[in-house]
Amino acid sequence: MKLAASMVGSLKADLKTEMRQIEKAVTGGIKDAGDGLKGSLRRQVVTAGLGTRLARSWRNRAYPNKGHDAASLVWSKAPEIVRSFDRGTVIKSKSGFWLAIPTAAAPKRGIGGKRMTPANFPEHRFGPLRFVYRRGQPSLLVVDGVRVSGKTGRVGRRAKGGSFTKTGRLKLGITTVVMFVMVPQVKMPKRLDVTRAANQWAAQVPRLIKSQYGP
Repeated sequence: MKLAASMVGSLKADLKTEMRQIEKAVTGGIKDAGDGLKGSLRRQVVTAGLGTRLARSWRNRAYPNKGHDAASLVWSKAPEIVRSFDRGTVIKSKSGFWLAIPTAAAPKRGIGGKRMTPANFPEHRFGPLRFVYRRGQPSLLVVDGVRVSGKTGRVGRRAKGGSFTKTGRLKLGITTVVMFVMVPQVKMPKRLDVTRAANQWAAQVPRLIKSQYGP
């Protein structure tokens, strides 16, 4: 009887140790899958040309196997941007009929240091925006009578005293510059595939668990 009890106790201890090893392997494998998925998604963003800042928005958190199944949560701190490039979202203006897309000639920031829009365009520097309707083509918002450097192509302040000389000739280096292209809507290109990356790492979970458990 003592031998049987000893064997049963030893078996229970061995099973308990084995269960702890299995739980540890599952937790480690799931964590590795989460780390791998985060890395893949970050590389996707960089490869798509969307920048390292958006890539770093991907985060993950591992939950150990304590009273519940082990899990890894992977998420982005910029979900709306990621969703737009993952689904190829169509973006429309929230108010009005047009979306104003800044050109390369437009300042990077508007009044107050915020992202450039027609509402915060620095008219005190460049003059008022003028709407140019083009049938069958995107319409434009332009500024008139601004100086453009012949060497760098940079757009300077609006010319003082008007755009023309006293003889009626256009002043040298003075021109009209397109600041915004007006379109009714924009379809974001699909550059990311979050589901594909998630499925690829989900398929690797058994291998990752086994590698944590041992040969």
